[in-house]
Amino acid sequence: MGSGRRRSVRIIALLLLIVIFTAAWIFVRRGNRNRGIVDAGTLLALTVTSSSFSDGDMIPPKFTCDGADVSPQLTVSAPPAGARSLALIVDDPDAPAGSFVHWVAFNLPAGLRDLPEGASARLENMQGAVQGKNDFDRTGYGGPCPPGRKPHHYVFRVYALDSMLQLPEGATRSEVAGAVKGHVLAEGKLVGLYGPRQ
Repeated sequence: MGSGRRRSVRIIALLLLIVIFTAAWIFVRRGNRNRGIVDAGTLLALTVTSSSFSDGDMIPPKFTCDGADVSPQLTVSAPPAGARSLALIVDDPDAPAGSFVHWVAFNLPAGLRDLPEGASARLENMQGAVQGKNDFDRTGYGGPCPPGRKPHHYVFRVYALDSMLQLPEGATRSEVAGAVKGHVLAEGKLVGLYGPRQ
């Protein structure tokens, strides 16, 4: 085999390796995006429901950038004994650049069972909770506003914690994720879908 042909074979082999490693990296990254901030397999379960939409159903435009962009109603089941607070994170794992955060809230009372519609914009309805910064670079709720043509999944995760978080208003998802490590007693989630208007 001539040196030119050997060089071509090596280049092709190198390109194949790059493609394989890139595909593996994307697969692992997508898998990590779809998980919560803790391993839910070892936790007790919370039940999270909404009168605004059912699990796995489409989110009405009222709760998105195509409508009034208000936060939906949420109901949470009783957390386990020892819970001192609840934390809420809402994100879109289907966003092109990775998981896109729509709402971060923490230090919700452990006894909270109902978060009314539009609560993010009414501090009295947040019952003393602190709201973090979303990926729209705003504090509070920012509704679905997906690009492309396919519906995205919006995951509303609630965590029961054995502590209050010592974080300021405007804390990011990653800061909350770091603060809850070792303090999560239970987790629950509700998933809604939304796609751009055609």
